[in-house]
Amino acid sequence: MTATATPTVLTARALLLDMDGTLVNSDAVVERIWRRWAERHGLDGDEVMKVVHGRQGHASMALLLPGRPVEQNLADNARLLAEETADTDGVVEIPGASAFLASLRGLPHALVTSADVALSTARMNAAGLPLPEVRVTAESVGASKPDPEGFLKGAAELGVDPADCVVFEDSGAGIAAGRSAGMTVVGVGPRAGVHAPDVAVPDLTRVRVEATGDGAIRLHIG
Repeated sequence: MTATATPTVLTARALLLDMDGTLVNSDAVVERIWRRWAERHGLDGDEVMKVVHGRQGHASMALLLPGRPVEQNLADNARLLAEETADTDGVVEIPGASAFLASLRGLPHALVTSADVALSTARMNAAGLPLPEVRVTAESVGASKPDPEGFLKGAAELGVDPADCVVFEDSGAGIAAGRSAGMTVVGVGPRAGVHAPDVAVPDLTRVRVEATGDGAIRLHIG
């Protein structure tokens, strides 16, 4: 991924933050569990890994095993969620995430993740990161990313117009969701750049937050 070459300034009224790949590096766990799942189902692990980032597990399964009953995907996803929640080995913060979240104290922001409450809590705790007060998790929505429902719900809970929100995302599904919600998207990390976010950075050390006097948030990126 090529990071934004020149410094960029964005202005927002609220920030909506994905978790995995954006605040938390959980790739080691995701690789372990989804490659085991791929092997059980006779699927190519590399192809599976191209699909699973950013989506709820059952939505990934629906793409990878078309025609399999929804009920079976939901049951299988529940088992995988339990495995993922119990396995935090190698879960660490994305560089700069702790300072970034600290700079957002008192400013409108929300976590918008495809993980459920238990998994998001386990991973944020494992990475030593505080959970934002406003959280939109898998239980909160009826449709997984790339559907924009989660980001639209986050904006609504914060009382901010979607057009005044900036999304931080790492995956193709998440970037598409933010774009569909009518929001500016900052892509974080190596997966993000190929999906054409509005701005791309290698990690959160390249983002500085400034609160303006009129209640807006100014982001200095690059």
